[in-house]
Amino acid sequence: MTIRLGVPSKGRLMEKTFDWFGARGLTLRKRGNDREYAGVVEGIDGVELALLSAGEIPRELAAGRLHLGVTGSDLVREKVAGWDLRLRELAQMGFGGADLVIAVPQGWVDVDTLDDLDAVAAAFRRDHGFRLRIATKYHRLTREFLKEHGVADYQLVDSQGATEGVVRNETAEAISDITSTGETLRANGLKILSDGMIHSSQATLFRSSTAEWSEAHRATLDALEDKLGL
Repeated sequence: MTIRLGVPSKGRLMEKTFDWFGARGLTLRKRGNDREYAGVVEGIDGVELALLSAGEIPRELAAGRLHLGVTGSDLVREKVAGWDLRLRELAQMGFGGADLVIAVPQGWVDVDTLDDLDAVAAAFRRDHGFRLRIATKYHRLTREFLKEHGVADYQLVDSQGATEGVVRNETAEAISDITSTGETLRANGLKILSDGMIHSSQATLFRSSTAEWSEAHRATLDALEDKLGL
């Protein structure tokens, strides 16, 4: 019986994941051509490689169809309700870093904190008759964060494209989005609230708590963790 390990199927996340395992004595590679979404793990027995999009991996882990998976910690928290009951972090991998933040127009000179945003949102609803719009792809994380910090009188609107451009296009008043350096936000006339950090994300190796873990699976996991130095 084999452990199924899911890793991102393309791009820098896949390359960095392969490098991370390679530095620990395990070779991960695709099987066959680039269109085939299966792979091989060399350096240990009993581990099967599945190549999936980073967004699919959290759901497959939560459903127990993957035993282990590499994906962004932001994606796990966004896509899996009660994620910490269904998954466990085995290792933060040190790449794929990005911050999920709340950003507002630079022209809002008196808005620097979440309390300021709450006050602006209340005034906006009073003046305009509808709630201030915050565009995001991260509805769960943003809603939980704003609730925790007492921000009300807003509505989340779904962002399908480049979230940084929605304020300039007047389809939202503020955003919640991923940023690495903040340069794209600044280029689009936005600033991050001083206390607007929702989550600092990076590529993380997760273990599914809902997958089948037989004695054979556990023995393989022990050998893998030993190999990875976990």
